[in-house]
Amino acid sequence: MEPDPRFDEAIHAPTRLRICGLLRPVDSADFAVLRSTLGLSEANLSKTLRSLVALGYVRTDKAASPSRADARRTTTVALTSHGRRAFDAHLAALRDLANGRLAPSVDREDD
Repeated sequence: MEPDPRFDEAIHAPTRLRICGLLRPVDSADFAVLRSTLGLSEANLSKTLRSLVALGYVRTDKAASPSRADARRTTTVALTSHGRRAFDAHLAALRDLANGRLAPSVDREDD
């Protein structure tokens, strides 16, 4: 079932949109893979993920790495069900816009 179109300014920011797009088809992704794929610094990706976590769109999990002998942990990132619905609705709104229809509403970020 196609979601109701809903433009979401919090997702629409380029880096956030790319993160959501990368996470949508997978259960989760490693922080380092996202950083490398997006060409972002660790600090920039961390800041962006914190904002998506605060919105309830993304969750992060830290765990000991089975491939490391030291105590460093790896971080995995995943869209929440709320984040998936918001991203799907945002994409539907973009499709409507591309087809000459305006989205009925806009979610605004409170930053």
